[in-house]
Amino acid sequence: MIDGALPYLRCPVCQDTLDRGPELTLRCARGHAFDIARQGYANLTRGRMPHEGDSAPMVAARDAFLAAGHYDFIRDALPASGSDTLIVDAGAGTGWYLTALLDRNDAATGLAVDVSKPALRRAARAHPRVAAVLADLWQPLPIATGSADLILNVFAPRNAPEFHRVLRPGGALVVVTPAADHLHELIDAHGLLRVDPDKRERLAETLSSFVPESTTTLRRRLTLTGDEVRTLIDMTPSARHVSAHTSIDSAGGPVTAAVDVTVFRRSGRPLPSPAAARGTGR
Repeated sequence: MIDGALPYLRCPVCQDTLDRGPELTLRCARGHAFDIARQGYANLTRGRMPHEGDSAPMVAARDAFLAAGHYDFIRDALPASGSDTLIVDAGAGTGWYLTALLDRNDAATGLAVDVSKPALRRAARAHPRVAAVLADLWQPLPIATGSADLILNVFAPRNAPEFHRVLRPGGALVVVTPAADHLHELIDAHGLLRVDPDKRERLAETLSSFVPESTTTLRRRLTLTGDEVRTLIDMTPSARHVSAHTSIDSAGGPVTAAVDVTVFRRSGRPLPSPAAARGTGR
């Protein structure tokens, strides 16, 4: 539903407003044109990107794991937005978390931003009020200044200066990051990537242009089958480091899922430099 987000989208070349062009395109008044994929997402990039995000197998694994309800406790704990304008999901993946927020708000438009085409193919049809856009979170976002009431960022990169620009004054940034013991059983057993022990401190430094309002730690003991453990591994960045032939105990077992949900408010503090602002989603 790209049309619903057009008032908030901007040309990534000249920052002018965008309108529907002929056939499957978006165009600005200066003639810059951008394709809309047949699957419904708009490509608002300025050329070849240095990375392609999650692969199709990773996206399929995430879709299956989330559909099974294992992370419902995270989705259900996201603070409801009173927004009647725009909710941006930065690093949206399949749009699963964004869809939950839209289900709680009949008036808001959702904008799913990601660099993964396989993820955006799913996000574009996740909800009637979701618009999906291919864009690099490390670059200036093709979104109007001060247009978003809420930015959601779940296990994704964070571009603090752009988040600050896109949020309206007083708008909220909701960041979900892994807690120190997140998936620790799998990390120990299969050599997965570890959570940075200084995660909270780095997050606060990266988002120094925002005022932290609250942090809630959520923790669940999941009981997973061997196949579900494999699916969980396959949806994470560790999928690139763990061979598909790695043996997984077919009996499965308990796995700790633990995350921090932090709500920040946009402040008027000076923005950090681009180098200081770069924060990973891990």
